[in-house]
Amino acid sequence: MGARIVDLSQTVADGTVTTPGQPAARIGWWRDHADTAALYEEGTSFAFSHLDIIGGTGTYMDAPLHRFPDGTDARDIDLARVAGVPGVVVDAAGAVGADAFTGIDLEGRAVLVRTGWSVRFGSRDYATGHPHLTGEAGDLLAASGCALVGIDTPNIDGTATGARPVHTALLAAGIPIVEHLANLAALPRHGFVFTALPLPFVGLATSPVRAIATLDA
Repeated sequence: MGARIVDLSQTVADGTVTTPGQPAARIGWWRDHADTAALYEEGTSFAFSHLDIIGGTGTYMDAPLHRFPDGTDARDIDLARVAGVPGVVVDAAGAVGADAFTGIDLEGRAVLVRTGWSVRFGSRDYATGHPHLTGEAGDLLAASGCALVGIDTPNIDGTATGARPVHTALLAAGIPIVEHLANLAALPRHGFVFTALPLPFVGLATSPVRAIATLDA
């Protein structure tokens, strides 16, 4: 039997707002089937999609450039950090301190923080009061040698103030961050590999990703 794949990405449709106050996704057509039918043989037509989105749309990845003006962009993230990486799930809620990660083998792993908050995606209260990591947790993860860190909330940092210590620590260490993950309830704590590939566009500080976990069937 083949492996089982779990989609960990939020669905984005025309008009979807990922973070309140930021632009909605605009998904439509550059040319639809009716527009192109006259260009080909009878019965043959094609549609061409047009996307107008910000990098922080749906489930997305933060590159060092997101935090630092001289940081690397999403295309330059080492693919070994984001493709087929052994994963570990950490269950947490509220302000997640360093103790949540104590005694867990983090080196080389995709560390996914599961809070259950993702079920609120698209609701009015999604972006407020969400679980997040503390600065101490960010420092521990930055020093742990982990491949990347993901979370199923709108921000890995708390947003009550303008401080962003977790972004600062992780991105300074070259560790990409994946926010707005979904469906983490479907994962075991161990025994899966994680993939989330950023778009190969030059200059993206944040990039939408299709995040998946692959489990033995």
